[in-house]
Amino acid sequence: MPQIYLCFVWHMHQPCYKDLVSNEYRLPWTRMHALKDYYGMVKILGDFPKVRQTFNLVPSLIAQVEDYATGVAVDPFLRAALKPAEDLTEAERDFVLRYFFQANPIHLIGRYPRYAELQEAWRASNYDLRRAHNVFNAQALRDLQVLSQVAWFEEEFLSNDPEVRSLVEKARGYTLEDQERMGRKQREILSLVIPVYRDFAETGQIEISATPYYHPILPLLCDSDIAHISNPHVPLPPRFRYPQDARLQLERSIDYVKKHTGKRPMGVWPSEGSVSDEALQIAADCGYRWAATDNGVLGRTLGRAPDPVASYRPYRWRRDGREMSMIFRDHYLSDLVGFVYSKMDASSAASDFMGRIRDNARPLLASGRDALVPIVLDGENAWEHYYRNGRPFLSELYRRISEDPTMEAVTVSEALSRVSADPLDHIFPGSWISANFDVWIGFDEDNKAWELLLAARQAFEKVQPGSVPAADYELALEELLVAEGSDWCWWYGPHHHTDNREEFDQLFRDHLANVYRALNLTPPSELSRPIIRKVAAAVVEAPTAAIEAAVDGEVTSYFEWLGSGLYRVDSRQGSMHGHRFLVKELLYGAGQDEIFLRVDFLEEELADLEVRFTVNGHNVAARLTGGQAEIVAGATLKPRMAWKTVLEVGIPFDRLQIGADDRVKIQVSVWQQGLPMDSLPQEGWIEFSRGVAEWVE
Repeated sequence: MPQIYLCFVWHMHQPCYKDLVSNEYRLPWTRMHALKDYYGMVKILGDFPKVRQTFNLVPSLIAQVEDYATGVAVDPFLRAALKPAEDLTEAERDFVLRYFFQANPIHLIGRYPRYAELQEAWRASNYDLRRAHNVFNAQALRDLQVLSQVAWFEEEFLSNDPEVRSLVEKARGYTLEDQERMGRKQREILSLVIPVYRDFAETGQIEISATPYYHPILPLLCDSDIAHISNPHVPLPPRFRYPQDARLQLERSIDYVKKHTGKRPMGVWPSEGSVSDEALQIAADCGYRWAATDNGVLGRTLGRAPDPVASYRPYRWRRDGREMSMIFRDHYLSDLVGFVYSKMDASSAASDFMGRIRDNARPLLASGRDALVPIVLDGENAWEHYYRNGRPFLSELYRRISEDPTMEAVTVSEALSRVSADPLDHIFPGSWISANFDVWIGFDEDNKAWELLLAARQAFEKVQPGSVPAADYELALEELLVAEGSDWCWWYGPHHHTDNREEFDQLFRDHLANVYRALNLTPPSELSRPIIRKVAAAVVEAPTAAIEAAVDGEVTSYFEWLGSGLYRVDSRQGSMHGHRFLVKELLYGAGQDEIFLRVDFLEEELADLEVRFTVNGHNVAARLTGGQAEIVAGATLKPRMAWKTVLEVGIPFDRLQIGADDRVKIQVSVWQQGLPMDSLPQEGWIEFSRGVAEWVE
């Protein structure tokens, strides 16, 4: 009988946050994800011996984890978390307040009442450091120091480790001894990360694949002009062509992963799934036997839509005497895990996932062929958006897979040995995002980064190895390889946003400046100036007056919504790419008898949408089809609703049981085909007061 072979590839990656000259780690995210994700994602498989998977490790990530595990790594965030609160300087107190709330407000901060209480106090101070210092005494700061770290601990330790459980159960009023225990448990967890990969690889339950050492976009290293093939209209910087750097990043990747995990990686997830014929030729020369990328790349290679019949099979790429096996991730299903299932309960999400796989694989199975289903995605950033770090979802999913006789979860190499491959004589150059390279090259900030990288690379090329001390020459090369990583340009340009954007920009420029310093050259003055430009965040405005909307689905006059509150979406994305924004903005307010809501969409033509409102715990939903808004839930609230150019809603206050002085809490979500596609706000609630007097203040 034909079989479904399910191939999970979890990509574990963080940028190189280490300044190679000072040896200090500028940002804490490798450490934080090592506490929360890298160990547990493998360890959970011990409960499901039938489930075998592939974990893709970036060598520079392994190096950073080992630095932390051995106590070599130092970062200012860890120092600030471990220093006695009474001894913090004013600058250090400011640092703690600015950065120790960088966590998911619901699933990380909201899980701990005291942490949420402290966040509310920080918000109530209007993020003013001077005002906040009146609230955050030494005890409050120490509670924040401890909880901001414990919130990132792996579920296994939160549930089963007596020392960690005691910290959680204490909840507040932490002592210096508690603070010391928190630091000691961090080191303990970090020391377990690399061994768990080594142990599970030894048993064969996981396969370890790799990525080029510092996570560069290989096709752009080989020839940055190749970006014009995938997008002829993108403006490009001067040509960067150093295929020898791509080869070095790949060779070092194989050597490092083999040394530190005990297994030579057979497969490669090229950084961001970015491929080209030249990049694959180099990877094959280096000894890689398979590569994975996105089915969007497959579609452009084949010249047709990448449906499951095309995507759920392996391919054998052959060109100029080299060959490699190829798999192409199911983009849609992978994104459901990354962005959508976090909004659903574990059972419903797992059921939906399994059902979609069966439906997609049915035509292949009916034809007598096995189906190879590649699910490839980030193995860390999604989980903070899930309940209990996604462990209930993964446990439910793995249980269902284990019990399904038609489906088997296998490593990529196992699947390739069982399923026959179709031939490919070329690959379209592109990445997993839109089958092009637009995220990393083409926008002003990106192109400026490439210009500065090229100048440093050319300066390095002009220096003879013997003209500077060998250690300095090697340092310059290492700094160049770090600067070639994809992560810097991930944050340049308009696509993504992080509160640490300035730190990323500074670190990239510092890496390039260190190239010149190591070669005894003067860094160009351009490296002293930021590349990033200031961008607007989400716009949030409170209501200023009562409104009386017509609720006819149209903006009948300028004055109709004058005085309403506004929440305008910031459509830039964070550390994960792929969220589809549908809502442009929400207007909200109240009249004498009703609360009024208006949703403006980004797209003019929207098919089969369901819009759900949660107002003070009450739910109302409407299906938008054919220019009509049909109420499908919450009819007892007697909402008025209309949709033409905008969606307008009116809900009587007496039905919501909201008093004149009560605050109103709103959430909006947009669903398509039974799945949550967008929400506003993405985390938390919009709050306002019914009383006009407070608005006027």
